[in-house]
Amino acid sequence: MQDTRSWDILKTLLKICITVGALYWVMTNIDVDEFQQTIIKSNPFFLFLALLSYGCSQLIASSRLNSFFKSIGLQLTERYNLRLYQLGLLYNFFLPGGIGGDGYKIFFLKKRFHTSRRKVLGAVFFDRLSGLWALAMVIGALIIFMPRLAIPNPVTLAVMLVATLSYLYILRLFFKPFLKNFIVTHFKALCVQGFQTLAAICILYALGFNGKFAPYLLIFMVTSLAAIIPSVGGGLGIRDLAMIHLAEYLQLDQHLALSITLTFYIISLVVASSGVYYVFRPQRLGTDKLPSAKEVEHDIQTDQ
Repeated sequence: MQDTRSWDILKTLLKICITVGALYWVMTNIDVDEFQQTIIKSNPFFLFLALLSYGCSQLIASSRLNSFFKSIGLQLTERYNLRLYQLGLLYNFFLPGGIGGDGYKIFFLKKRFHTSRRKVLGAVFFDRLSGLWALAMVIGALIIFMPRLAIPNPVTLAVMLVATLSYLYILRLFFKPFLKNFIVTHFKALCVQGFQTLAAICILYALGFNGKFAPYLLIFMVTSLAAIIPSVGGGLGIRDLAMIHLAEYLQLDQHLALSITLTFYIISLVVASSGVYYVFRPQRLGTDKLPSAKEVEHDIQTDQ
């Protein structure tokens, strides 16, 4: 038990070091004054549209997750699931340790509805996997609109098709319960990524950009994969660092690239903050008291 606790502390310290290191590198390799002026002069109307687009993406993402829950026989109303989803978004930013919003939701549902942790974990995992598939499809579509990459369109389309068929085959072979809602869940996944792409477009308009959007949208979507790297604060610093490197590689405006990711981060933080309500009103989730991070960590250690 002591070794597990020491490892959790070490993981948290490692995440903090990665985040701080990434932020330090970003701030020492850009003109901070120029960046501030870009943000200050941004158009509030398009920022509001970006916020609205991102909010819509999270509403659909919540519904997508609920579709996976229904595949394992967990019947939640859309309203209840959205409340829990909002709390999960908040905890993705602020929950201490290595639990995150997904881990908290898994524990909460297991305790509240006495369902199998393994089943809920599978639903959450395939929810994330469907999002990754949709992200790959959007990236493939953006590559088609970027002839400067010199990737033949038939090659891009073939990769997208093979990836989708392989994904379907694995689902059918090993995870049939999640296959019956495939069209619904993955259509929702595409809608989530579509609205997030729209949010990025609105941010570009807000920043007064009038050039070609495709290169910036491509690196914006690619850097979404940076969220896989362990960090704190919802991936703060990691995505920005990746965005700057890709912008440099494609000879794009690094300040604009950084402005996109940081503005998107602020918008996502604003939306996630809606979960604060349920911290103070847990009764809306059918409980008098929310489980603590310590309870969740103990449960995870017990199952291991």
